[in-house]
Amino acid sequence: MRGFFITGTDTDVGKTWVTAAMLHVLNQMKLKTIAMKPVASGCQRIDRQLRNADALCLMQQMNTSADYQEVNPYSFEPAIAPHIAAKQAGEVIELEKIQQAAEQLAVRADVILVEGVGGWAVPLNETEDVADLAVKLKLPIIMVVSIRLGCINHALLTAQSIRATGLPIHGWIANMCDSSDLFLEENISALQLRLNCPMLAKIPLLDEFDINKLSSCFDPEYLTA
Repeated sequence: MRGFFITGTDTDVGKTWVTAAMLHVLNQMKLKTIAMKPVASGCQRIDRQLRNADALCLMQQMNTSADYQEVNPYSFEPAIAPHIAAKQAGEVIELEKIQQAAEQLAVRADVILVEGVGGWAVPLNETEDVADLAVKLKLPIIMVVSIRLGCINHALLTAQSIRATGLPIHGWIANMCDSSDLFLEENISALQLRLNCPMLAKIPLLDEFDINKLSSCFDPEYLTA
């Protein structure tokens, strides 16, 4: 597969907006794009079917068609940790099922983007986590960092854990999420010195989703796998 696995240093750090923006940029490069949100909790029932807002956002930006269930094989209604949500639903998240779905999607497009759930070490079942899923997919990693108090520690530990799997870190994204932090640029500089991989984009603080503003933060040359 050609593409990227997008992970975060925590939950709610902007992975979906970043992934959507990357899809938009790759579309402008005349590439056929497709995406996955393999596991999603916090879904709503639409026409009696569970649908996740993040997965729907990605489907709006990718330019290759796929059924919802292909993009989001595991969807759960409560906004809780996915392994707990799956247990409550009487399901087991199987990484092989996700891998097969990803491979089937990837053959239809030039690039596949796979958005993880929560952070890098979030459990998916009793023995496996997001990192194990990324290893199965064998895609280069893009790490989204929410620039706020504590982000340096979270980012360095996440990068260390990623590298321990043997997967390459293609780069990282600085997402400006906290307007109250007076030392955003200092945090970014500290990470640039320590992460040993390129910063692919710096996302400004946005009040709402704006695909044009988001995609303008990326240099297309950085998104070639």
